[in-house]
Amino acid sequence: MGKKLLHNSFFILFGGIIIVRHTMATTLEQLKTEFLEHIEIEKGRSLKTVENYDHYITRFLNFSKAKEPSDINATSVKDFRLWLNRQSMGNNRATGKTVSRKTQNYYMIALRVFLKYLTRKKIKSMSAEEIDLAKVPERHLDLISPSELSRLLKSSPGEDIKSLRDRAILELLFSTGLRVSELCSLTNDIDFTQGEFSIRGKGGKIRVVFISEEARSVLKKYLSLRKDMSDALFVQLDSLKGKKQKNDMDIKPLTRRSVERIVKQCAAKAGISKKVTPHVIRHCFATDLLSNGADIRSVQVMLGHANIATTQIYTHVTDAKLREIHKKFHSKR
Repeated sequence: MGKKLLHNSFFILFGGIIIVRHTMATTLEQLKTEFLEHIEIEKGRSLKTVENYDHYITRFLNFSKAKEPSDINATSVKDFRLWLNRQSMGNNRATGKTVSRKTQNYYMIALRVFLKYLTRKKIKSMSAEEIDLAKVPERHLDLISPSELSRLLKSSPGEDIKSLRDRAILELLFSTGLRVSELCSLTNDIDFTQGEFSIRGKGGKIRVVFISEEARSVLKKYLSLRKDMSDALFVQLDSLKGKKQKNDMDIKPLTRRSVERIVKQCAAKAGISKKVTPHVIRHCFATDLLSNGADIRSVQVMLGHANIATTQIYTHVTDAKLREIHKKFHSKR
């Protein structure tokens, strides 16, 4: 007990009284815990992000066997990256495929944020700037054509509560560009007559999204048929014919997986062979804005992207327009 106190504390003689001052934790395990609490409470990161950072950093610490901040150096990071690059994960074992560059970068991003935290705490360790991210292939967007999108939005034409719910989900996703997690968090007390509402997105950031007339109309119809007292905007419904609607206590909000399943089923009904997800509809939302003349900064805000570089994956739309202009107006020789 005495040794532990001496290790974690120092003593100051002040006016004849011994004052115990606790020093900052120096073991990496303690610092990692402080860091995770910091990004959760002070930075407002989601619990899922905190969980992921914990996984990435812990895996590095276990591999490198680092115990003190000074143990993190260029050699230990390089060795970990080589090891990680050669690992096969999940279903990739049979094919021999290794961890993707994108996933490897997630580990390095988490480690860099941790190292920046140590620097701010004036704890000597490796500089975050020494870690470069691996180059990844340009992101390929999964898109559906305008005609396929139109068929998708018309794929649930009925006036029963399930058809209206599914159609409202599709219209709202395309109208707002919401992430599926954001859609699932919506409550039924939103004032849709205003044509806009606020949503809390990634990192707890609030932004305004706008509802089209089509989305607003079908939402009103859907909500008019809701007789339960659930607060969730989109709920699980009993789709079996001849069976009464569940009691209020049994009605639960739609989960992310449920919404993905609904979108997939609607795409199949629309005769679309491509893989269609809520995120594909989000891509269509952004692409539609840009192709109709919206500037990329406005699209960034509406999507809730923290960095405009993320939004720039959609510049292929404006690039195509530039190509047409160049072909039409550039002097031919």
